[in-house]
Amino acid sequence: MELRETFDEDAERYDRARPRYPAQVFDDLVAAGVPSGARVLEIGCGTGQATVPLAERGYRIVAVELGADLADVARRNLAGFGSVEVVTAAFEDWPLPSEPFDVVFSATAFHWIDPAVRVTKSADALRPGGLLATVGTHHIAGGTWTEPFFAEIQRCYQRFDPSTPPGLRLEGARDIAQDDRELTSSQRFGPASFHRYEWELPYSTAAYLDVLLTYSGHRALPDAQRNGLLHAIARLIDADHGGQVVKRYLTELRTAQRVR
Repeated sequence: MELRETFDEDAERYDRARPRYPAQVFDDLVAAGVPSGARVLEIGCGTGQATVPLAERGYRIVAVELGADLADVARRNLAGFGSVEVVTAAFEDWPLPSEPFDVVFSATAFHWIDPAVRVTKSADALRPGGLLATVGTHHIAGGTWTEPFFAEIQRCYQRFDPSTPPGLRLEGARDIAQDDRELTSSQRFGPASFHRYEWELPYSTAAYLDVLLTYSGHRALPDAQRNGLLHAIARLIDADHGGQVVKRYLTELRTAQRVR
């Protein structure tokens, strides 16, 4: 099984535990020149965490999702929007419709698509001048994740997951580069524009373990290692932080226009 397929193993947990996206992401997409009624192709919609706010802004959406169970939950979450179609397919294999899209959108999923396909097929899906909009999410320094706490939690990972790189450090938002090299080097897109949003989310111990179980690397661990890791993290949060931690996120909206 590929890592990207692990998300479909527990679609209900994914829908419950994964954080949503700041509303400003979608407001800035509108401000980038994407009016209500625009035709949007979403790559990797999951259970619809980003699809719902897109639909609320009046977009006509075709959402392509690899996981059958994730797609079923997305259809349930989007049942009130007649302008949304959820298709169960791998984007790489899905035949593009004859009518082009105004926007190709992907939230925390674009990096899972085959690099040999994702940029060129996105460009092929767009009308001339159409927009590719991708959303990335980074865990950054801040909240509970000060350097001492991060070092403590890394020791849990190093104990139970031998693939953990030694000496990891969380970066601040300023240290994460704005990167559009893949897009511009394809010669299909112009230079990208970037919008960034820093925000924090508190988690109880149980809620934090819940979200960890939606991450592909954690799901791929053997049961004994995964259970040991989760127990160690829970003990650390309960003993040293009163059963609650605050995670700081950087969400980035990157938009680029198709030039050919």
